Amino acid sequence: MTDMKKTLLSIALALPLAACATTAPPSPVEVTRFHQTDSLAQLGQGAIFVVDAPAAQGKSEGSLELAPYKAAVARELAQLGYAESGRDGANHIAEVRLERFVLEGDDNRRGPVSVGVGGSTGGYRSGVGIGLGFNLGGGGSSERLGTEMAVVIRNVASNAVLWEGRARFEVGPDHPLAQPAANADVVADALFQEFPGGNGETIEVKVSQ
Repeated sequence: MTDMKKTLLSIALALPLAACATTAPPSPVEVTRFHQTDSLAQLGQGAIFVVDAPAAQGKSEGSLELAPYKAAVARELAQLGYAESGRDGANHIAEVRLERFVLEGDDNRRGPVSVGVGGSTGGYRSGVGIGLGFNLGGGGSSERLGTEMAVVIRNVASNAVLWEGRARFEVGPDHPLAQPAANADVVADALFQEFPGGNGETIEVKVSQ
């Protein structure tokens, strides 16, 4: 093999590695939680039903996109002392809502293509109103996949909101943590760390690369 061919081969082999190296690393997960002081005694116990947040007008409920996030939330709630239950046997309901989107460039512009697949509700104090959707981008090296998940825990009998939390996370679209199951585990784990968390406090939870 000539020196020129060897050089060209080396460049060709290096290109995929360079492309992988440019994918955006995971950001910390930004987490904000809210709760009422008189509700703390009710948290972390009892039977709970994990459900999609009520659908916003014109959007469908029960998306497959939300399934790994609901499963991750259910696992975290079980570790906190809740017993997962069907709707009829639950005394608490956990409403999960989600948005996934593509951020382009350094100015955090969202990608232009969005497919709505779920619902949103406003928070009782935080104003969290995150719609469930998935935005499709072109996969450029400067793009980052963003995830915002919010969970509201309600008392079934009174429908009162006992706790609400929101987690936001960004990662390169080619990173393993961009995949739905791994992505869901990251945001759910961060959201419920040191539950119930400080009321109104925003923290950052570091993510392993």
